[in-house]
Amino acid sequence: MEERHFVVVGYDAAELLDIACVVAGLECANWHGAAPYYRVRLVTPGARPIDCGPTVTLHTSERLERVTGPIDTLLVSGGIGSQDAAANRLILAHIRRLARESRRVASVCTGTWILAAAGLLDGRRATTHWRWAGQLATRHPEVHVDPDPIFIRDGNVYTSAGVTSALDLTLALIEEDNGAELARTVARQLVTYLQRPGNQAQMSMFTAAPPPSDSLVKRVVDHITGHLDADLTVAALAARAGVSERHLTRLFLHHLGQTPGRFVRQARAEAAAHLLASTSLPMATVAGRCGFGTAETLRQAFIDRYGVPPSHYRLTQSSMASQPSAAPSKTQSRPNAAPSQAQSQPSAAPSET
Repeated sequence: MEERHFVVVGYDAAELLDIACVVAGLECANWHGAAPYYRVRLVTPGARPIDCGPTVTLHTSERLERVTGPIDTLLVSGGIGSQDAAANRLILAHIRRLARESRRVASVCTGTWILAAAGLLDGRRATTHWRWAGQLATRHPEVHVDPDPIFIRDGNVYTSAGVTSALDLTLALIEEDNGAELARTVARQLVTYLQRPGNQAQMSMFTAAPPPSDSLVKRVVDHITGHLDADLTVAALAARAGVSERHLTRLFLHHLGQTPGRFVRQARAEAAAHLLASTSLPMATVAGRCGFGTAETLRQAFIDRYGVPPSHYRLTQSSMASQPSAAPSKTQSRPNAAPSQAQSQPSAAPSET
């Protein structure tokens, strides 16, 4: 059977999860009937082992220098060794060579540094781990760096954010190659979020670092996220904190980069998105629990933040959208692994800034 040749490039100190999310996702797709099969190859310069930290080393017999096309997908992993790899002229030369022989090119996390150094992102929009986006933009002004999305497609080049976003990108590639049903099946098998839209913000306020050491800001934030259905007007929050509205707004802008009102709207929208994707609660109930009051208010706020109505978001992102398919038979043979393809524009819109 025809195979999709999928080449994953590693190097010393590459991130284990950047590699594992891609390989495991494609293997799972093969197991559930990807056609053609993904033939996955992990390659390194000189077939040298990848030191992923003090306890794990990855081994491969595949040499980067000996890989030839045609290739379906060339994917460069990220990791703390990416800066050294991006400065290695031999690695960059082989990345350029293989990119010319590939239908599409992708990177995970700081693998974007390597694609940028190879000149493959010139004039393109790209993303990387939020922590390093500023440095990437400064070093490569020819690249249009957007630190917000989980992954970005620009032509036949795909870049993704940090670490586990490799799985989001892989699911998107599987969906583009094989359809949404297989992608949902793989997501369920891997017990992961059905699929985060590519342009969903990397940093959710519920998983981001806690507010700075300012105890007043932290108290107000804790109150907001724990009481989304309460009165969270600036006046109510300021009264609760014992400060003026102007002072509270000044503190929020200094420590969080946004006004209290915008922070509240973002928190409520994110909470609503979670309920829409993980429950079958009526729209009015979701609106009430998240402090929107009415379903129409929720709809307007959701479109403002995500670019789609909540009903569409639930239809495309909810784990309730389709019932789990039957598990494969124990006697079913396991196919070989091979490459995938990339993602078209996702359905939910960028986060509010």
